[in-house]
Amino acid sequence: MAKESNSKSARRRSRELVVQGLYQWLVTGEGSVSAADVFIRETPDFHKADEAYYTQMLKGVVAQVAELREALVPCVDRPLVELSPVEHGVLLVAAYELKNELSVPYKVVINEAVEITKSFGGTDGFKYVNGVLDKLAGGLRALEVGI
Repeated sequence: MAKESNSKSARRRSRELVVQGLYQWLVTGEGSVSAADVFIRETPDFHKADEAYYTQMLKGVVAQVAELREALVPCVDRPLVELSPVEHGVLLVAAYELKNELSVPYKVVINEAVEITKSFGGTDGFKYVNGVLDKLAGGLRALEVGI
């Protein structure tokens, strides 16, 4: 049981670090993500993350960013460039997981995104993220959601 809990904690930390890396990437103009990656890997608590999951997620989000944004557009009420970089990053990470990490239940993906937004985003940003991801999950995982 403790191992499972630690695994969840390491995954949460990985997601947080990916969001932080994407924040830096988004704010600096979406060039190479390698500078953000190097910075994140040098943070004191990086060893607490699931490094393999972090690497897979960061590279995967950046590689699929156009597809992920395309999937998000019908679910948001404004252009993606108008979202805060935190919300934008969280939505990209969650969209990636919903699309590619089918072993992670959609409710877990949404909950993790909401919790990370509560930690790093604006006051009510988590409510917005929750609503967007509910719509997105219905489209990407209709069978699992039961739509």
